[in-house]
Amino acid sequence: MEHITLMSDPTVAAIPVEECGEPLVDLVHLGGGSGLRVDDRKRDPHGAYAHLRAGVLDRLHQAERQLPAGFRLLIVEGYRPPALQRAYFDAYLAELRAQHRDWDAAQLRTAASRYVSPPEIAPHSAGAAVDLTLTDADGTELDLGTRLNASPEESGGACFTDAPGLGPAARRHRAVLAAALTGAGLCNYPTEWWHWSYGDRYWALTTGAPAALYGPVDLGS
Repeated sequence: MEHITLMSDPTVAAIPVEECGEPLVDLVHLGGGSGLRVDDRKRDPHGAYAHLRAGVLDRLHQAERQLPAGFRLLIVEGYRPPALQRAYFDAYLAELRAQHRDWDAAQLRTAASRYVSPPEIAPHSAGAAVDLTLTDADGTELDLGTRLNASPEESGGACFTDAPGLGPAARRHRAVLAAALTGAGLCNYPTEWWHWSYGDRYWALTTGAPAALYGPVDLGS
């Protein structure tokens, strides 16, 4: 696999944020429905998981229209409150610390960022990122090589978008997903085939945009 810029890389944090003030949109309670399938495995008391910035939602609609016949997107998690992002990051950091007692703080932070973004950078906390997968027309999830949210340790690295050794069906489905989402203007975090974003710092770095459009936001703002 080619070199991957991780979320912990200083070049990501160096990207400025020019917050555009776009609202978070509730995909579940959107008037008339969002038109997208939303899974409830990440449901939380406030419904945060089903919120995204309006610009991200627009691009997901574009991506859905670009899918071949018989394929649908399945949204699993969008917005993630900063406190929850911190909890996810700290928990994974603790797992890695227990497994690699000889690693220093910088090594642990870099390794953790393969799977959970550092809270101060996190695209999910900006409402800019979405974790999703593909289904068939009946809503059955398709084979993409690993379960969604499989860690590098659990999956043996198969969670990386361009991981070698995938079966032909998983490879094809990842290609279908990538073509639709890239065509709609989203970018992928290469260590997680399911993670796509628009308007955040990582998107800006990947696309050459001068600044991110979205910074961390509270659900009520």
